[in-house]
Amino acid sequence: MSLTTRERIVEVLKSANRPLTAEEIANLIGGDVSPREIYEHLAHVAKTIRARSGGREVLVMEPPQCRKCGYVFKDLEVPKKPSRCPRCKSEWISPPRFLVIVKD
Repeated sequence: MSLTTRERIVEVLKSANRPLTAEEIANLIGGDVSPREIYEHLAHVAKTIRARSGGREVLVMEPPQCRKCGYVFKDLEVPKKPSRCPRCKSEWISPPRFLVIVKD
């Protein structure tokens, strides 16, 4: 029986030894999943991870950052890569990175 896309995302994030971008996740799970689709799945993945672990594991996001001026996009409602920096208008933005961590 093959795993669903979300199950494969969970496996990749749990086995990662560093935070991964949506593009890296898409490459690791294979198939025809685009980074944009990964972003759409991540909110559900976060809920699944928290529920299945009883709150011991959580999906964390390292927020995107402007590579030109250093602005950090801390207040994102949904995980995504912003297109432009609100401070300097640069489009040189590092993507958000994701990892599953275990709470103590």
